Amino acid sequence: MKIEQIRFLEEKAKWVRKTVLEMAVKAGAGHIAPSFSCAEILTVLYYGDILRVDPEDPNWPKRDRFILSKGQSAVALYAILADLGFIPLKDLDSFTQEGSYLGCHT
Repeated sequence: MKIEQIRFLEEKAKWVRKTVLEMAVKAGAGHIAPSFSCAEILTVLYYGDILRVDPEDPNWPKRDRFILSKGQSAVALYAILADLGFIPLKDLDSFTQEGSYLGCHT
């Protein structure tokens, strides 16, 4: 892995943490620590050319499937999915709000 890619991934992981914190504070809900603890893992999977996914074709038959069994970390996954274009970035503002599809494990 090239140093430029490592720096890119480091910056993305920082962005994920910042976004998680902003979402949790705004919502008054969410689990920050579990999301922070898996920020690098999710960042590498989604931005490091590990998972084969395509936001333009989310039902692509050859896509990889990722199951996050650590439910309290969903906030980090929401941030990444929005950044990649799977969901609108503006929807992150509705995290845990009534009617939002972005829920929180409590």
